[in-house]
Amino acid sequence: MEILGLGYVGLDVPDPDAWIAFACDVLGFDPGRAPGGDAYVPGAGADGRGADGAAYFRVDEWSWRLAVHPADAPGLRYLGLEVAGPVQLDTALAELNAAGFAARRGDAAECAARAVTGIGFVTDPGGHAVELFYGPLVTTGYRNARGMQFVTGALGMGHINLFASNYEASADFYTRLLGFRLTDYYHVGPDQTVNFFHVNPRHHTVGIMKVAPFDGVHHVMFELTELDMVGQAYDRVMDAGCKITASLGRHSNDRILSFYVESPSGVEVEIGWGAMTVGPDWTPTYRGPGDIWGHRGLTAESIEETGRRA
Repeated sequence: MEILGLGYVGLDVPDPDAWIAFACDVLGFDPGRAPGGDAYVPGAGADGRGADGAAYFRVDEWSWRLAVHPADAPGLRYLGLEVAGPVQLDTALAELNAAGFAARRGDAAECAARAVTGIGFVTDPGGHAVELFYGPLVTTGYRNARGMQFVTGALGMGHINLFASNYEASADFYTRLLGFRLTDYYHVGPDQTVNFFHVNPRHHTVGIMKVAPFDGVHHVMFELTELDMVGQAYDRVMDAGCKITASLGRHSNDRILSFYVESPSGVEVEIGWGAMTVGPDWTPTYRGPGDIWGHRGLTAESIEETGRRA
């Protein structure tokens, strides 16, 4: 099976309106095009609000990359992984079913709900809803309202780091079935590791954390094309009084210069620049420590705390 990258992420949040202010005014995202409308109608759904109150955000020509859905409790609703086309989707679903993971193809309404051409559904060992899709809706001529430029394209939208109560089962699912490759890992405590997996040149698309005895999401990362854009986002975070959970710093493995900020629903968002890429000849490494400098506050205890609230 060949996954192209992380296409989109959907979160459950108690207060979508707070997330709109955070995402647009602070992080520098734009309202996306809410799925479900007529794609041929110019401007349809451009306010980024779905009929159910969900909010959709964009960072590039894709009609949306991040969605927040109204819910009583926060959490990860789904993550979308892109495949190359209908044949690849059918092959992937067949492989998943053969391996004992119930997988099904979505219907036209389910495609419309994500603004994609084809979609399939499966659940990973941690209980996370994984959506395999192809043919996303794109709209040409996108310009970010704040002049922010995000690194997407062939690298996907960014990365997501997940908690795993059963690391071995989760790692086996993403590597043996979905085709991810281990990039590297490092310890954050005794028998506590953060493990990074890639499917394209981005250093990692999925991180799986063997840190706490539960499943969930720790953070979603968005990468910018210029360092100054990170600084501008950092200023907006400071001005808004948001909680910076990890100060500016540089990771030792992917070399990204970034900071982490707590979102209104508790999940963290990493904003960074300058991450390294990997090639087909990459072999896994064991890194230590996890940072060259900075990222103060990013400890095993703080990581676990985020998982319990988000």
